[in-house]
Amino acid sequence: MIKIKRVSIIIYFQLLSFNLFCQKSDKWGDQGDSTYCNPVLPADYSDLDAIRVGEDFYAISSTMQFSPGMAVLHSRDLVNWEIIGHVVNDLTSISPELNWDRMNCYGKGLWAGSIRYYNNKFWVYFGTPDDGFFMSTATNAAGPWEPLHQVWKVTGWDDCCFFRDDDGQLYFIATNFAPDNNTHIKYNIHLFKMNPGGKSLVLESDTIIHQSEGSEANKLYKINGLYYHYFSEVKKEGRVMMMERSQHIDGPWEIKQLNHVNKAEDKEPNQGGLIQLNNGDWWFFTHHGSGDWEGRAASLLPVTWIDGWPIVGQPGTDTIGKMVWCHTKPIHLEKPFLKIHTSDDFNATSLQPPWEWNYQPRMDKWSLTERKGFLRLYAFKPLNHGTRNKILQRAGNTITQRSLRTKNNVVTVKLGLHGMYDGQYAGLTHFSTNSISSAGIKQAGTIRYLVYNYKDRSHVKIKIEGDSIWLRSTWNIRGTNQYAYSLNGETFLPFGGTSQLTWGSYRGDRIGLFNFNAIVDKGYIDVDYFDYNYSR
Repeated sequence: MIKIKRVSIIIYFQLLSFNLFCQKSDKWGDQGDSTYCNPVLPADYSDLDAIRVGEDFYAISSTMQFSPGMAVLHSRDLVNWEIIGHVVNDLTSISPELNWDRMNCYGKGLWAGSIRYYNNKFWVYFGTPDDGFFMSTATNAAGPWEPLHQVWKVTGWDDCCFFRDDDGQLYFIATNFAPDNNTHIKYNIHLFKMNPGGKSLVLESDTIIHQSEGSEANKLYKINGLYYHYFSEVKKEGRVMMMERSQHIDGPWEIKQLNHVNKAEDKEPNQGGLIQLNNGDWWFFTHHGSGDWEGRAASLLPVTWIDGWPIVGQPGTDTIGKMVWCHTKPIHLEKPFLKIHTSDDFNATSLQPPWEWNYQPRMDKWSLTERKGFLRLYAFKPLNHGTRNKILQRAGNTITQRSLRTKNNVVTVKLGLHGMYDGQYAGLTHFSTNSISSAGIKQAGTIRYLVYNYKDRSHVKIKIEGDSIWLRSTWNIRGTNQYAYSLNGETFLPFGGTSQLTWGSYRGDRIGLFNFNAIVDKGYIDVDYFDYNYSR
């Protein structure tokens, strides 16, 4: 049976007061007192889907051009999450445009997908706007995942979901956003049957089940014998969550709006996964669709069933939900805290799961084994390196993690410089397609300079002696960043001006390490450690 919650007037206003307080504060995630505040992940976790398998929760998040692709997350309480792996190790199995020697897919690459579990396997389906739909399976969500299989080669489609009915019939739902006569984007939602094995569509079964402005973010569920089609669409108030339901998968469908949005305040939560707990309670794990510098952050919203509809957030008198900023945790664990982002001393034989390269890396230009306990990055020429405009967007093997939006954030790295060569530039960067800043070492002949770059301009240059340097980036909840450097690892001096973190091409800011040589493919740096601290 569907569990329907009823909230008294007194409790409602208590929650409303708590909600407004949290919305205006810098609180996020687990508060350590059986409550949590949204976002639970204050960083770029876009296009979420989530499921429960026994006592564990798993989610996937799109990664665009970053590699490895399609992040896989794990939680035991829906509030504290960790990245445990990725579905796609080699992006070139999707397209050569995602490789380091092309780098032509900003804003494209791996878009939204779905994760499901049946027959003792995890199933992930996703699409790219230019290459069609792909799938993979794994017995362990952390991997290894089976080699990628192309389900359908097509362009102009997105936001797919895989669904298995009680009789074993497989279905596939997705949005065709291709323009009509190059004038109007239609956003038709199509439903297909799938062939046994889930590796191809029965194309002649194609049926359009919905069309509305911006309709996408598709998910299919079967709950208490009814079929539920979740999606989002654009209304006057902004992008809202919607639901269709039917006694038959081929319709007819009833329709209901699930939430209201205030675009300036709640940033339109929409893509996500509907989850039932073992105790019967329901929750929705979602991203916020309007990008700020942190990207599309992740929130956890309570679900209240009203007249057979899963209302997301705090229900109003119109039986439509509103954003909830703080709430009681759904599950209470003795030791719940997980560190979503990670420091790394590079002593392992593989990179930690939070790391992602900008595009598929050049594999012969980095190593964790050539100098034990260090990440060695070799320099090579950027594509079109003669052009000054946003050179880091065309430089391969930039390695990144997501930049968190918390009160205080500090990343410190120690770099070994003894392998640098004339023309090389290496260091620490904040990276998006709209704005890039960097603090690093440039070598000219045998002389090294500490250089601060912002918006494609060098602002400060200081001559540096020695073979080691510590670089630091500090940023606040507003995304204002300041670099610093140290020659002894203890005393840090501010360097350059402040820069503003930004988002671009559907992605939030990234903190990362870069290394390139604009003259010749020579030189390397050794990264001793990457220390990432942020506010709880």
